Amino acid sequence: MHGLHLTADLHNCRCEREWLLDAGKLGAWCLNAVETMGLQARKQLFDSFSAPATGDGITVTLLLAGSHVCIHAWPVGKTATIDVFISGQHTALAQPLMQTLVDRFAPEWTEQRSLDRGDES
Repeated sequence: MHGLHLTADLHNCRCEREWLLDAGKLGAWCLNAVETMGLQARKQLFDSFSAPATGDGITVTLLLAGSHVCIHAWPVGKTATIDVFISGQHTALAQPLMQTLVDRFAPEWTEQRSLDRGDES
């Protein structure tokens, strides 16, 4: 199965601090963004965690059919990481979905990577 795997490291996020602190709020917003793109989440996990080096953070994970979206955010460092993998007939939605997610955080700069996965058959 062919897919597109995108990652983004977001630095100096200028969004409201709650987007880096409130897993439920960010998760609900992400769920809406995914559904607006025409994708369907099968399972979801919105969690807060304590990371010793960076302070508290959050994780939002959406499992799609053969695909996923995962965000980790750390308010102390104003950073976030985003992982989007979209496979099959919806591969073309990976880039616009990633851009929507990145825009939510309004980072000063990002480091993005792209990896084609699987084969075309």
